[in-house]
Amino acid sequence: MSNLVLNIKSVNKTFGGLQALNDVNLEIEEGKVHAIIGPNGAGKSTLLNCCIGRLIPDTGTVTFDGENIIGKKAHEINQLGMVRVFQTPEIFPDLSLLENVMIPAFAKRDGAYSLNIFKAAADEREIINEAEKMLNELGIQGDHVHHHAGSMSRGDKRRLELVMCLIQHPRLLLLDEPTAGMARHDTNRTIELLKKIKERGMTKIIIEHDMHVVFSVADTISVLAQGAIIASGTPDEIRGNPIVQDAYLGGAHL
Repeated sequence: MSNLVLNIKSVNKTFGGLQALNDVNLEIEEGKVHAIIGPNGAGKSTLLNCCIGRLIPDTGTVTFDGENIIGKKAHEINQLGMVRVFQTPEIFPDLSLLENVMIPAFAKRDGAYSLNIFKAAADEREIINEAEKMLNELGIQGDHVHHHAGSMSRGDKRRLELVMCLIQHPRLLLLDEPTAGMARHDTNRTIELLKKIKERGMTKIIIEHDMHVVFSVADTISVLAQGAIIASGTPDEIRGNPIVQDAYLGGAHL
């Protein structure tokens, strides 16, 4: 059996009497793409927030690479190697594409997110080369790397944010609806990028409503409904699970 990168045990979270997470157990294996699906309000984003330190579970444990991370701050968890891509692109719109990708790399090396790029000046050329290489994988080359990020389409901003995460060389990458609001051609481009990342063996958790995306990249799928995991399995197992069809799609086939 593969090593576990993330182990979530008996996690519960309530908000004013509302049970957002109900005894959630989840194991994320090294090198796998694990998708979490479910209807709106199922608790998917709450679960990710409990993993990255934005929320503290009422009960239960979250173990990352064998270390209990409950109570750690978000930047401490990031430094351990867990990086999240949010639903809304979080970029620096007034900076160039190249600068956007360089900043998290400098911050990661600095170790404290002071964003003091002068402290890491000795690493600048290495980081520039790596940032340019990653942008090239998006098809962005030459002078285009110096264009302002704010002028990009939503789909390109999402992919730029993904590259900003990848340059940190995360142990675990968490993607919260990476194709939300995208046109189909942008979604397909993002799927191709996710497949390239998958080939590298990076461990990922993906929350996504688009089943085309999920079935294109996931090794394992877990279904969250009303705060509880109701099914986990391979894409084929989930596709044919009648409980999933009833709970998630009202009886429609995946």
